Amino acid sequence: MNPFPLKSVLTLLLTGALVMGTAHLALADNDDGDEEDEREEGRWFESHRALGPVDNATYTQECGSCHLAYPPGLLPAQDWAQIMTPEALANHYGDDASLSEAVRSEISAFLAANAGDGAWQRDATSGLSHGDAPPGDLPRITATVQFRREHKEIPARLVTGNPGVKSFSQCNACHRKATEGQYDERWIDIPGYGPWSD
Repeated sequence: MNPFPLKSVLTLLLTGALVMGTAHLALADNDDGDEEDEREEGRWFESHRALGPVDNATYTQECGSCHLAYPPGLLPAQDWAQIMTPEALANHYGDDASLSEAVRSEISAFLAANAGDGAWQRDATSGLSHGDAPPGDLPRITATVQFRREHKEIPARLVTGNPGVKSFSQCNACHRKATEGQYDERWIDIPGYGPWSD
């Protein structure tokens, strides 16, 4: 008589395969290492340097009084220059955001110096190109290829159809630590929906 019947051996092998498969799936779904992997692949969006906390008090006070003081690394310098012209500020996405020349110059210099096309940002040009943004419109962070890539899985109803968010431009509505430069998945909490994980 065989001490290990074929049925027992097959059951043991199948159970082992099931356990290994489940463990593999659990590890594959773990997002904790994604940020490092994405930086190694040249993806700039997760870079803490590109999206770190804004460290300019004038920019934070003047621009952050109406919306998130967006990290300058989200747009190239030429786009910030276009946004910061006196004419563009007078009609800043439908609002008058006019500034004194001294304040405008200070903020413009800060944005240009920290824009998304610095030498440390390897693929800024491809990540920040504007896809199908209408010509003549002011540049929009939400129109960049990289922004669209990062947010493509988010249903519009959770953002534009959500009174707690209203627009994809309201980063800090869902990215709870946006002002600290933290855009990791673990800090996403969509109002009325809860934590987001892809």
